[in-house]
Formats: sequence, structure tokens, C-alpha cells
Amino acid sequence: MPLTKAGLQRLRSLREKKHREALGLFVVEGEKVVAELLAAGFPFEEVYVVKNGDGAPPHGAPPPRFTIPAAGAPRLQPIEITGEEMARASHFSTPSSVLAVGKISRTPLAAGALDRGLTLALDGVQDAGNVGTLLRIADWFGLDRVVLSPDCADLFHQKVINASMGSFARVSAHTADLPAVLATTKAPILGCDLTGDDVHGLAALRDAVIVVGREGSGLSAAVKKGVTRFVTIPRFGGAESLNAAVAAAIVCDNLRRGAKS
Repeated sequence: MPLTKAGLQRLRSLREKKHREALGLFVVEGEKVVAELLAAGFPFEEVYVVKNGDGAPPHGAPPPRFTIPAAGAPRLQPIEITGEEMARASHFSTPSSVLAVGKISRTPLAAGALDRGLTLALDGVQDAGNVGTLLRIADWFGLDRVVLSPDCADLFHQKVINASMGSFARVSAHTADLPAVLATTKAPILGCDLTGDDVHGLAALRDAVIVVGREGSGLSAAVKKGVTRFVTIPRFGGAESLNAAVAAAIVCDNLRRGAKS
């Protein structure tokens, strides 16, 4: 059954945050990332797939039929559409063969949640790819949660989800007023800053908040007030700064060293 004009318009409208918020829906494209999220148990509402062989390159073998992973939603059936319909619905210049629609769900941050475990806090990180990579880093190091300030890239932006791969479904992520939350947090709050202490001198911590700032300008003045210790990664070359995700990974690695001993 072909997609209706209204159906196509709805999928295309989800490119913009205001429409995602109004409809409470978001889109993810790509066979690998959709399969990763399904395998992680993410409850998609709809999955669209290009009909087997439709739009296959000349003299090329048709792409294999996409199937819902065994760990995915058992009652979710892929909806077959034509290659032309996928091209019109896609948010990419080169459409994928799979597009999924999910429902936006946000869990409020519980009072005192940051007092226990390891938290990665993002202060105004606006690059969607970086936010997605930071979710993967939190997942890799087994952090308990990620907290985003309201001016970070939208958690449900497709680039965030694609960059995070399956971590989007596994990491507990929240949006909150960072200065207000940090003001009541009992755990050590480590702010990534060029003027901080050498991160390699940090002892392994079971409870801590690692705060990473905006690309280029670093931590905001309001968030800096809540930091209990600034840390930095020693520089040996001439680069002005490190990518936010790279810096976060190095700090997380240092905090995790010896944590299991």
C-alpha cells in the first residue's frame, strides 16, 4: 500500500525539532542503526523498508530483505514502500533502504540522582554528531546516566541517534537545568577546562559528575560555579583544544582505572 501524501509530509516534517515536538515522534534512517536499536529493545512505532529489489542498481543484486531482529518488537511488521517513496520520505540526500519512526519519551531527572554513580553532563554541546558520540562513550564506560543542558543538540535529532548507534537505547539520558542540578549535587563535579589539574592524577571514582562544555567556548560561567575541581588533559603539541567527545573519553578512562580493583 503506497504512502499517502499526508504520510509522506509527516515523515518529512520530522526533520525539524518543532514538528518532532508537536507530533511526539522522531525518525531514524539506516539499516545498521535501526537494527542496533531494535536489538537493544527500542520500541519503534513504524519501520519502513524499500521493497526487495526496488531501486537496485543496474546489473546489481537486490539488497537483502530487512528483518526485525529476534530481540526487537515481536509484533512490529516492516511496511514496504517503493524506492521513490523512500527517496521522498528520506531526510538524507542518499536515502537508506530502512526508515523507522519512534515515539519521543523523556524521563525526568530524579532529585539527588547525580549523587550516586558516574554522570556525564553536557553543557551546551551543540554539534549533533558530538552528542551522539558522547552517548556512545557513556555506554562504553558504563556510566550511569547522561544529562544534557537545554541548549544542547536535540537528543532526538537523527544525527545524534545515528552517531550513538545502539547506545541511544541503552544510555539513560535526561535534559535538565545544569546549574540548578549541580548546585544540589553531593558527588564531586569535575569540569573539563584547559586551566585544570592534570587528569592523569585523578584517582578512580565511583561517584562523580564529568562536565563537558560547548565546542570552542568550553563551560558556561553558570556551570563553572558548580564545579568542585577542574581537570585538563596535558597538551604536548600545538592544537588549541580537543574535540569534546575525545576529551570526555580520556577523562572517563582515567576515572575508570582501578575502579574494579
